[in-house]
Amino acid sequence: MDEDKINGTLMWYYKICKREVWLMSKNIIPDQKDTNIDIGRFIHEMSYSRNKKEIEFGNVKFDVLLNTKDQLVIGETKKSSKFQEASRLQLLYYLRELKNANIDAKGILLYPEEKKRVEVELNEENIIELEKAEDEIVEIMNKEVPPPVAKNKFCRSCGYREYCFA
Repeated sequence: MDEDKINGTLMWYYKICKREVWLMSKNIIPDQKDTNIDIGRFIHEMSYSRNKKEIEFGNVKFDVLLNTKDQLVIGETKKSSKFQEASRLQLLYYLRELKNANIDAKGILLYPEEKKRVEVELNEENIIELEKAEDEIVEIMNKEVPPPVAKNKFCRSCGYREYCFA
C-alpha cells in the first residue's frame, strides 16, 4: 500500500490508536450501532445547516465549507474537543491536500456542543509532522497483522472495542 490510500480519517485514527489505523485500512468498519458514532453523525448532520457540507476533493471529504468573503475556510465538525490533536492532524491533512492543488485555505475545528472553534493553519512544522505520520501509517497498513492492543483513554468510547477486548 502507498500514500494514495491515506485519507483524513486514517490521520485522525493515527493520533488515537495505531490498531484502528490498521483495522480501518483493511476496511474493517467499527460497530455502526455504537452510541458514540450515532451521536457524532447527528451532530454533523444538524450543525452548520446554512453552509455547504461534505465537500469532496480528491480522496478527502471536508465536513463543511464556511461562508467567508476573504478566504476559503474549511471546517471539521467534531463531537468533543477531547480528540483535538487527532482532529487537528486530520484538518492539517486536508489543508495540505488543498495547498498541493494550489488552493490557499484556512481550517477551523468546530465543536458545536461545546460552542468552541479552534483555528488551524498549515505551516512547515505541520507539513513535517504530516509526512512523518504518513510514513508511519503506510508502515502500519503494510503489516500482515494489526498492531497489538494498546489500551488508552479512548478505548471505552471506541467503536472497535469489542474487536479488541472481546
